[in-house]
Amino acid sequence: MNVRDIKDRFGIVGENPQLNHAVLTAMQIAPIPLPVLVVGESGTGKEFFPQIIHMLSDRKHKPYVAVNCGAIPEGTIDSELFGHEKGSFTGAVNSRKGYFEEANGGTIFLDEIGELPLQTQVKLLRVLEKGEYMRVGSSVVQTTDVRIVAATNVNLESAVQNGKFREDLYYRLNGVMIRVPALRDRRDDIPALMRRFISNFASKARVPEVSLTPEAYEMMKDYEWPGNVRQLKHTAEQITVLAKSRVLDIDEAHNFVPTTTIRNNQIISVDNQQKGQHFENEREILYKVLFDMRTDMQDLKKLVIELLSHVPGGTLSSEAEQTVQRLYAGQLPTTAVAAHHTDVHAADTPSVVYDTPNIIKPAMRESGGGVHISPTDYLEKDAQNIDERMDLGDYEKQLIESVLAKHHGRRQPAADELGYGVRTLFRKMKKYGIDAKKIKE
Repeated sequence: MNVRDIKDRFGIVGENPQLNHAVLTAMQIAPIPLPVLVVGESGTGKEFFPQIIHMLSDRKHKPYVAVNCGAIPEGTIDSELFGHEKGSFTGAVNSRKGYFEEANGGTIFLDEIGELPLQTQVKLLRVLEKGEYMRVGSSVVQTTDVRIVAATNVNLESAVQNGKFREDLYYRLNGVMIRVPALRDRRDDIPALMRRFISNFASKARVPEVSLTPEAYEMMKDYEWPGNVRQLKHTAEQITVLAKSRVLDIDEAHNFVPTTTIRNNQIISVDNQQKGQHFENEREILYKVLFDMRTDMQDLKKLVIELLSHVPGGTLSSEAEQTVQRLYAGQLPTTAVAAHHTDVHAADTPSVVYDTPNIIKPAMRESGGGVHISPTDYLEKDAQNIDERMDLGDYEKQLIESVLAKHHGRRQPAADELGYGVRTLFRKMKKYGIDAKKIKE
């Protein structure tokens, strides 16, 4: 039995190398009696892997028990896992077997293992090391022979460092680790997954299937899917039931994909339409910030030159002259110029203090005993720097052209480096009149 056969049997869709490696690892470890730790984000399909391990092991004819540790209250988790004796606590009217006793000889899947209380972790460690446990309210040691497969969507190493998970238990569980990739790490599988989910739900709901246009699929691939395959499945079900047309285009697809995204484990919601602005990603926001900073610098230059132009008689005192010379040399912030109101009319002195050092180098010419400032000369000399206002789109166009040139006009690697979807890159190239063929040549 190969990887494709296993995926077909369990309904696992996708050809991503990371996914195939995870399935292959489960197949290889299945006959070996080692504990297995399955890690991955919530909704990635971690529950398939303990089933694969159990089915391909010599325990396949014995019980398979799946336990969601995060769904069991802390006060009853010991009773659920290890059982209890009659009268051991209020409400214990009868003796009861625990999951470890029920799964004896087979496989037990402990999902959300990171949610176990520390006291229960100690008892689980004893099961892993010696196969022994005691029912709640009993002093009789019982034994069990189970294969333990655990799964978690939290970083257990960080939990160990924070004192929320036992280090010895972590290493005992981590006999073999299987990493299940997030959906955003296997975007090329999204169309196949979407078609499978739509087909299955349309058959169940007895409605015609919905097909998506290539542009709609590209939009789906651009989205981050913080809920992974589980969220994609729910979206497919919504599309099957609520889509106005049996062919979903990109405009209608926006009704089913949220406007939130996830970056570095932080969910970000961008809704700038109320402000009259729209930024498609962080890069464009950075362009805007840099552009605004450049504009502020130029405005500050004009303010300082205008301030100096109000010197009575056009001549500065020796003290003010030294100040301007130091400003020219970059030794003083522009605040110092505003502070010299001895030579500047008080009414023209700005009330706002600017603290940006070395931002101007005014044109100066010596005459007599002072320094004469010619704002006109300065403005003419630096007119190009002051009046030049490169549009935000120019920055983005230059960036796209440079990245396309780097990849010899190939859109897919260029889009990956820019952080765009291929469809988004194509739209921007059309907007800015960029010809990939010319860049390639």
